[in-house]
Amino acid sequence: MQRADRFISNLTKDTYALILAGGRGSRLHELTAWRAKPAVYFGGKYRIVDFPLSNCINSGIRRIGVATQYKSHSLIRHIQRGWGHFKADTSEFVDILPASQRVGDDWYIGTADAVRQNLDIIRTENTRYVLILSGDHVYRMDYGLMIADHVASGADMTISCLETSVQEAANNFGVVCIDGDNQVTDFEEKPSQPKPLPDNAERCLASMGNYVFSTEFLFEQLERDSVDSLSSHDFGNDIIPSIIKNHRVAAHIFKDPNSNTQPYWQDIGTLDAFWQANMELVSPTPSLNLYDKEWPIWTFQEQLPPAKFVFNDDSRRGMAVDSAVSGGCIISGASVVNSLLYSNVHLHSHSYVEHSVLLPDVDVAEHCRLNRVIIDSRCRIPQGMAIGYDQELDRSRGFRITDQGITLVTKDMLAKL
Repeated sequence: MQRADRFISNLTKDTYALILAGGRGSRLHELTAWRAKPAVYFGGKYRIVDFPLSNCINSGIRRIGVATQYKSHSLIRHIQRGWGHFKADTSEFVDILPASQRVGDDWYIGTADAVRQNLDIIRTENTRYVLILSGDHVYRMDYGLMIADHVASGADMTISCLETSVQEAANNFGVVCIDGDNQVTDFEEKPSQPKPLPDNAERCLASMGNYVFSTEFLFEQLERDSVDSLSSHDFGNDIIPSIIKNHRVAAHIFKDPNSNTQPYWQDIGTLDAFWQANMELVSPTPSLNLYDKEWPIWTFQEQLPPAKFVFNDDSRRGMAVDSAVSGGCIISGASVVNSLLYSNVHLHSHSYVEHSVLLPDVDVAEHCRLNRVIIDSRCRIPQGMAIGYDQELDRSRGFRITDQGITLVTKDMLAKL
């Protein structure tokens, strides 16, 4: 191992990671009616939370807490099943930290409060650095590089940032301004008019919601913030703006160290974004490479049989083209085009699915047609139903139509028909 790699390895071993996974994801509407946003399915077999968790493991960070709150049952069950194999006695663990009124009568009020309520747990690990991560985003990132930047800059806090359009950042992301040494000079949380980059009026620097703190500094700032009656106890709204002038806050620019280009990163914040991000995965060379053995994405998965395609008659042929089909699926005399099928999807004869995302355990009866739809888990599509071809008809059935014309169907919607 090279000296630089050993240095980063020592830093990651001396880091505790806390993933904030209590987000509601209200813009995903019914897709988060029964699950927190980090528990939303993605990519055929994963949950969104698997990406920051995998990034931690692949970065060499093995002491991890996951703070949960909103409708956390499916998230907690997923983490227990997929991430419960680490051994605490070897200082490797993924702990679930549900809101439990540990230090008062309140549940988690804001992102900073979620960390403060678990300070006693973080203290017992006695690490020099604390990595705070959003559990809402899909990306692959070596956190070791960010921690190394934090140490090299002598910063008290480091914010992970990426370039994005001013239009996309408006009202969505925290926006950062930096000087020539990547020191943060200004920060606004979700501004309606983000400050652009000095050399590009259409681009700005957005916070990814990932932070590195020197541990003692984090403790000091959280305790100070906890007694501020005017604070919302949030990193973006309160902590960061309050420390920029008097403390050293650095920006870590999220770029590929080899190509100096910006890697894949997505905030799956809307139904349109969810559909589009899944659709990108079935393209020949998607921006997010899930097949990279050097940086695997780990998850819980059932022991399922392989996907099966049956019947090769001219009148009904089980087939899928330009698509991704997960384990346990049975394509029985049906056709799938440019779609992503999650685990245990069953399509029956003479049905046709195109440009669609079908979540686990969906059953599509005979002679159905689906186009540009998101079908939530455990839905049963009745025989002969066509969805995604007539928006007015779909609305009259109680299905949700997005701004880009994607139709969402859930089990509760079908039950009302």
